[in-house]
Amino acid sequence: MSSYGPLAAWYDQLTGDVPYRQFADYYEAEFARCGGEFRLLLDLCCGTGTLTLEMSLRGYELIGVDASVDMLMQAREKCAALDTPPLFLCQEAAALDLYGTVDAAYCSLDGMNYIPPEELPLVFRKLRLFVRPGGLFIFDVRLPEWFRSLDGDVFVDESEDLLCLWRADYDQDLGALRYGMDLFQRQGQVWRRSGEEHIEYAHEPQALAAMLENAGFAQIRLSTDCPHGQAGRMFITAVRQEDSHG
Repeated sequence: MSSYGPLAAWYDQLTGDVPYRQFADYYEAEFARCGGEFRLLLDLCCGTGTLTLEMSLRGYELIGVDASVDMLMQAREKCAALDTPPLFLCQEAAALDLYGTVDAAYCSLDGMNYIPPEELPLVFRKLRLFVRPGGLFIFDVRLPEWFRSLDGDVFVDESEDLLCLWRADYDQDLGALRYGMDLFQRQGQVWRRSGEEHIEYAHEPQALAAMLENAGFAQIRLSTDCPHGQAGRMFITAVRQEDSHG
């Protein structure tokens, strides 16, 4: 089973409690804190594009990247009415390939937790390549203790036309939370069942900071004073260093 296939059509309904505007406010506060001009942004692992749309409506130019075609279809439809729609690209984070640099990149809602630890150094090097010198990379992660606390829990989301069941299992050896998700969708008088499998990796914040430094980022700031901070989320901001000469 893969991630974000059948779930894509229902993702927004199942995440209606996410404070997207607070995420956007946080990014803008980081832009103001760090100074400089921020116009062109990369939304890495953009999903169904809710934050892409929010940042576009605030006057930014956006590039949205995601590995799921189904999620990108939702994002394109959501942003189609904009005067300047974002450019959407179907790419894995580790295969990021843009046409030029952006002023800042952000990755929201566990996007980085889906990337295996062995791929993170490459992802950070790619971001250093495509974020301009002095630009920002801002992302959030769920903290390891949060993932461990979910071990064995079962969750249910339901509406008139959808029943979603998933069980979380923490794999200590892998350092990751695995969860299988069953979706039951009403189609007339019958229910159609589909499934997905998700794996989120428990990245240690200090290890992330070290990898960012090795990739060419500096002024790394870790903060739990952020949206969902009370729910095991941490935001990390890093400045892309200037190129060295000579």
